[in-house]
Amino acid sequence: MPDIIHLLPDSIANQIAAGEVIQRPASVVKELVENAIDAKASHIQIVIKDAGRTIIQVIDNGKGMSGTDARMAFERHATSKIQKANDLFALTTMGFRGEALPSISAIAQVEIKTRTSDSEIGTLINIAASKVESQEPTSTPQGTCITVKNLFFNVPARRKFLKSNETERRNILVEVERIALAHPDIEFTLIDDTVTLMQLPATGIRQRISQLIGKNSDQQLLEIDIDTTLVKIFGYIAKPEYARKRRASQFFFVNGRYMRHPYFHKAISVAFENLIQPTENPNYFIYIQVEPDTIDVNIHPTKTEIKFENEQAIWQILMVSIKESLGKFNAVPSIDFDTIDSIPIPVFDKEKQTYSPKVKIDPNYNPFKRSSYAPPLRMNWEQAYKDFEQDVDVEADEEETGQTSTFIFSNEQHHLPDMSSDTFPDYYQYKQKYIFTSVKSGLMIIDQRRAHVRILFDKYLEQIAQKKGISQRVLFPEIIELTASEAAILPSINEDMESLGFELSNLGSNTFAIQGVPSEIENPDGVKLIKSMLENIIDTGLDVKSEIQEKLALSFARSVAINYGKPLSVEEITDIVNKLFACPTPNYTPDGKKIISVIDDEDMDKRLR
Repeated sequence: MPDIIHLLPDSIANQIAAGEVIQRPASVVKELVENAIDAKASHIQIVIKDAGRTIIQVIDNGKGMSGTDARMAFERHATSKIQKANDLFALTTMGFRGEALPSISAIAQVEIKTRTSDSEIGTLINIAASKVESQEPTSTPQGTCITVKNLFFNVPARRKFLKSNETERRNILVEVERIALAHPDIEFTLIDDTVTLMQLPATGIRQRISQLIGKNSDQQLLEIDIDTTLVKIFGYIAKPEYARKRRASQFFFVNGRYMRHPYFHKAISVAFENLIQPTENPNYFIYIQVEPDTIDVNIHPTKTEIKFENEQAIWQILMVSIKESLGKFNAVPSIDFDTIDSIPIPVFDKEKQTYSPKVKIDPNYNPFKRSSYAPPLRMNWEQAYKDFEQDVDVEADEEETGQTSTFIFSNEQHHLPDMSSDTFPDYYQYKQKYIFTSVKSGLMIIDQRRAHVRILFDKYLEQIAQKKGISQRVLFPEIIELTASEAAILPSINEDMESLGFELSNLGSNTFAIQGVPSEIENPDGVKLIKSMLENIIDTGLDVKSEIQEKLALSFARSVAINYGKPLSVEEITDIVNKLFACPTPNYTPDGKKIISVIDDEDMDKRLR
């Protein structure tokens, strides 16, 4: 039998290895920028075209390389950062494996220009599919300029699976944001097709957060700073009132490297317990410094998963430091023992005679005069209705108390059933959350908010498709500041937002003026609505136009739909029910949640046996 095991050619092996390190254009940006940081650059410029498909260029003013080093850098496992195996456990640099440049050159056309400070002439090298095509001297500034062209040009299957330009651009922005937060002392510039998406001057951590998240974020931040022999933890957390249900800004950095760490995230969640809702997430920017030999960053190709030697101890220190910060800035409610302006409590005197409190009873009190009247389980409806009608002005009483009945009936007067017939009322609202109605098979229950979401979703989706949205111009335009990733997604949905009735004008620097809002919304919070819609689309990372439109319509419907706890008039209930059953799919919300449930007569009979 002939031998069947053989060594793979270098070109194929390099492409396989590249698949672990380079997954998309954002991976290239991350690796090249980290190399620039290791080269001690103080300014890094990133230029992309077609969201990195056509061109990714990273220019830095770092130390640069000699001609020999520049050539060796593209050999697999060639590195200046490791001399022996033990160096893996004392890393102080971002890159160390010698995989990034060989992986990139295996699946793209690469040009590198570099020069050191002690050399007058630099080096120009061109490589394609791991093959060096040319190397020659060139005139270039100190530092390194690497241009990556036609990513995955020789691996069409990989190129085919790249997402839309909006998604790939957003992923690049995310990577640059993480690196920029980890290194605020470095100036970053990101240019996309001649448009500057980011211009971040060197600054401090707090100012860098404001640059990326928004100017208003500064007032949200509480400082953390604790230094022990085991670990140094510093950074910022946001006040509990700024917690978000989705897409919170949550960043961990260790020794200048971004990381994901669910275990440490749990420590923050514990510290915020009872201060935010279980469905909300706190914002945080936590920087951890430990001895390099106490962590292992070599457990994942992207180096975002890091193993700590003293994980449990750091967990406790992190949790306590956050609680201390929350308490120091009065975020945690505390007991105030100050007696100034407090009610004086007299000292008990056993010689003084005490008296029992007297209870006053109003014999003329009539409980049926209260608008919040809710009927007991059993009662004489006819007698109650007659008593209720005597000397009662329901409308005036409601205006005075601001309350309405728990039950609202469709064919009633004064919120009580019409006793002219023995039939059950058409509809009524239960606990200002559900609509009950009698149907042939039993009792139907309708979730009022979900029903309204279903109705609005179908309406807004049709508006987007037919571009029928009506905008109402605002007298004083609101200013909305977006993050770079939010601003990047806006052009792809701007036309659809205009179809809904939104009008935005670009003021530059990721800032927009809201000139118009949908005419059907009363007292809209334009900033909140737009932010919510952008966050929903970014979270899902959708690419197909129809899917983005559906997500946009659903997000807008959720923002506008009636909330639980809202009393509905007879006309509003009837309108919701009629419109719901006019929908093509009235039983479920667009995201699959149940709207209608029926308790049949047989089940009710069983319950009452």
